[in-house]
Amino acid sequence: MEKPVPEPIGLWQDGWYRHATRLDSPNFGLRPNGACVDLVVIHSISLPPGQYGGNEVQALFTNQLDWEAHPYFSQIRGLEVSAHFYIRRDGTLWQFVSIDHRAWHAGQSEYRGRNQCNDDSIGIELEGLEGETFEEAQYTQLSQLCQALQLHCPIAHVAGHEHIAPERKQDPGAGFDWNRLKSMLNFPPSVYPR
Repeated sequence: MEKPVPEPIGLWQDGWYRHATRLDSPNFGLRPNGACVDLVVIHSISLPPGQYGGNEVQALFTNQLDWEAHPYFSQIRGLEVSAHFYIRRDGTLWQFVSIDHRAWHAGQSEYRGRNQCNDDSIGIELEGLEGETFEEAQYTQLSQLCQALQLHCPIAHVAGHEHIAPERKQDPGAGFDWNRLKSMLNFPPSVYPR
């Protein structure tokens, strides 16, 4: 892909996006020296699974989830994870980790000939359940965010968690409309999974 064009003044500050609500996660690290951040990874999440509108995802990403609040939480007790961004069903955007840093969203992974996708990717969680559909407001926010990321990073790949860790993960799943996202972005076809 072409080099990113200069970004509008104030759109990003130290890897934080102006149009997102910031909530710092302690779950991040430094990127390796020379990492080329050129991959966006799309995930889906809801806590408890299939329930929307609460603050459990924010609590999980900031290590404040009440493990006793729901029986499902015992399965993920002690989990320390994060994503750079989280898009609610209504399109509200949260950011937990600067895109200049490594969020803990991909786990064991491989894509475009590189392992450990956390090192050089940006993780975006959509509020939803793998295999189910997503809201128009989420696609709108996701496309706007991807366009803003392209101004800051040389984005050359957009993939689902299912594409980078196919033996372990299935999100965002069959309900995610890749064609809709493609129609909203001006990225070349080579950017997306086959």
